[in-house]
Amino acid sequence: MLKGTSVTRIKVLCILEAPEGRRLERDHPDVEVVPAAFDECLNEQGYILSGLGDAGDRLFVTG
Repeated sequence: MLKGTSVTRIKVLCILEAPEGRRLERDHPDVEVVPAAFDECLNEQGYILSGLGDAGDRLFVTG
């Protein structure tokens, strides 16, 4: 969304990053990603392992 505009530096700040999320860095090397923590993997349902589970359910208390 910001690419193609006059923005020259894009930085993504996130709470957690999983290996699957590293694709953003690979596909967009000009975008800096700064995670607060790194989790090992996602399971088949896309839940964060180890232990966080469904981050949306936890954030919005819907699980």
